[in-house]
Amino acid sequence: MATQAPPSGFQPTHRSLPPAHYRRGRRNSLQIWWQEIDRGVLLLAVILMVIGSVSVAAGSPASARRLSTSSKSLDDLHFFYLHLRWQIVALAAMLAASTLRKDVARRLGILLACSMILALALVPFLGFEVNGARRWLNLGLSLQPSSFLKCGFPILLGWLLSLKVRDEELPMLGVTFLILALVAGLLMLQPDFGTTILLCGTWFVLVLLTGIDMRRITIAGVGGVIGVIVTYFFYENAQRRIDSFLGGGSAFDQVDLAKKTLLNGGWMGRGFWMGERKLALPEAHTDYIFSVIGEEFGLLACAVVVVLYIVLVLRIILRQMREEDLFTVYAATGFAAQIGGQAFINILVNLQLFPSKGMTLPLISYGGSSTLATGITIGLLLAITRRNPFIQGERLVLSELGDSR
Repeated sequence: MATQAPPSGFQPTHRSLPPAHYRRGRRNSLQIWWQEIDRGVLLLAVILMVIGSVSVAAGSPASARRLSTSSKSLDDLHFFYLHLRWQIVALAAMLAASTLRKDVARRLGILLACSMILALALVPFLGFEVNGARRWLNLGLSLQPSSFLKCGFPILLGWLLSLKVRDEELPMLGVTFLILALVAGLLMLQPDFGTTILLCGTWFVLVLLTGIDMRRITIAGVGGVIGVIVTYFFYENAQRRIDSFLGGGSAFDQVDLAKKTLLNGGWMGRGFWMGERKLALPEAHTDYIFSVIGEEFGLLACAVVVVLYIVLVLRIILRQMREEDLFTVYAATGFAAQIGGQAFINILVNLQLFPSKGMTLPLISYGGSSTLATGITIGLLLAITRRNPFIQGERLVLSELGDSR
């Protein structure tokens, strides 16, 4: 029987390809992905995650023994085992998100940011309280909307601010400020002063990047100072933390203990599982993991962690120097400000140089949904900064030829 020829213009799909051809197509896709993503950022993220696994293993006994009761005793590595599971899930989410096309990643980030803002609005009514703050929703598993808001917030701001290029009359600065005000208000209802400060800082960095005039910068700065003052007088949680930082109290005692724990290891550390002060440290596996690193592995190890975060932030920013897409520049810079800001707020708290914020060390601290959210954040960052090196090389050559003429 004669085989009927395919119609004119027929394009075979993956389903019509033989298995060997399909495998070659998948292999080529992975090769393209590997060539386009920022492998430096991926490597730095994985290194920090490995450091996080070792650090949580060091801090897990302190938290497990503190939370053990007469009726339930936790294994010393209880939080380490849980952290490893979440890290595997976060790494898978990171790699999956990094394979997205830039336009798909942009839409996903915008959708994620908008849905998490809606979830924040539900927290005061449907959320449950942990450690005096109502920040979580129970959706079969505990979900902290503010953690996942960070995944898409820089993308949402970057997209809105980049629209101003198309039409200078669009009031995008005002729109982003209203969104920030809404988010800040919802966060302070929980209350979550730390995340509020972090997202306000991210917004301010992106606004500076737009080339805003000095008068508006001054107004924004004064507005920020007024906002902190108002927060101090009207939010008991923020007032307590600032007072404790300045003049003692339970929060001061925690931060003071964290600093002493960090310094207890000297330059080289006490050795793995040899730390003693960490056993009295609350949240040793989360908020004060940096102090555990200092006691067990030494100040030199802390310096390495700080350098890794600096290199990560600089890598993200410097990669944008030759980027032509304004959305990518804004969104990537927003991610750099957000990740770097959270890391250094946590480190400064551990050094007793900043009031306690209840903020984790990204990619290192123990966490469930927060670890997953950080993985998605890095994945979306890798997706929006994907760049074809061959096209970039051609553009560079053409630009140099044009300059020589």
